[in-house]
Amino acid sequence: MRIETAVNLRAWNTFGLPAIAQTLIHIDEEADVRRVVDHPEFGRAPKFVLGGGSNIVLARDVSAVVLKVAIGGIRLLETRGDAFIVEAGAGVPWHELVAWTIEQGLPGLENLALIPGTVGAAPVQNIGAYGLELQDRFESLDGVDLVTGRGFTLDGRLCRFGYRDSVFKHELAGKSVITRVRLRLPRPWRPELGYLDLQRRIEETGLAAPDARQIFDWVCQIRRAKLPDPAVIGNAGSFFKNPVVTPEQCRDIIARDPHVVHYPMDDGSFKLAAGWLIDACGWKGKTVGGAGVYEKQALVLVNRGDARGAEVITLARAIQESVYGRFGIRLEPEPVVVG
Repeated sequence: MRIETAVNLRAWNTFGLPAIAQTLIHIDEEADVRRVVDHPEFGRAPKFVLGGGSNIVLARDVSAVVLKVAIGGIRLLETRGDAFIVEAGAGVPWHELVAWTIEQGLPGLENLALIPGTVGAAPVQNIGAYGLELQDRFESLDGVDLVTGRGFTLDGRLCRFGYRDSVFKHELAGKSVITRVRLRLPRPWRPELGYLDLQRRIEETGLAAPDARQIFDWVCQIRRAKLPDPAVIGNAGSFFKNPVVTPEQCRDIIARDPHVVHYPMDDGSFKLAAGWLIDACGWKGKTVGGAGVYEKQALVLVNRGDARGAEVITLARAIQESVYGRFGIRLEPEPVVVG
């Protein structure tokens, strides 16, 4: 357990926003979490768990004790008749895990390639892309209670996954640290090709039955073409959730604007493309101070180089008001606002 004080978190969040952590503790193994809980100075202090910093907006300095999770390791834990079970440490970069499974001939995560962040953060957000969500491949996870120091294991039911949501955003928010995650990769493997961009790649290439490596490569190419690299332009990926509306709401919006991008859901509701709604309101390329809307994808807010958290929040709220004023839809941010 390594402790630092007065740490600038600019390098620890993909948005590149400045904020000072009064105390930052590096968590390299599960035992470090228990050491924090038992620590006479930090044990009862508020905690903020930091993974890859890809889904946060630092609006001010952080007074809580920051736990920087860096638990590593990837392994094939078990081979069952119907699935491979893969386990990874919470500090492993998510894309590194996906690439490892492809290299090992363990398909099933390819649609989730190139998503920023760490393995430990993936269940918190129930990450998803190109027709697949984490919950579709989830087996279980281990964690440590930040009050008692006791370890626990949760399956998918107890994680209460929802659209970009989980129990870790509610009852367990700030009360636990995820240490390891296990994923279930089905056997036999079946490709997930329902997403429009993947269908276009099939039409363009003539590959009607792509393997997992090909889908992995396509997803990486699509994401790189649409989304900015955080190492070049600070951002937190998709900033707003795609809103889900009733059939009646969807029909009303289509009547006013027939070009709105929408997708039917299994329960009869419809998911609207938040990026399209924002673009339709004229926000693409606009800026507020050092924060801006990415020119190639209106769903992504970016740091033009010297943005502060308050400017990102101001821009996000202006977008929300604009979309609500035109479509009557309230967009919900994906990132967690700290401060």
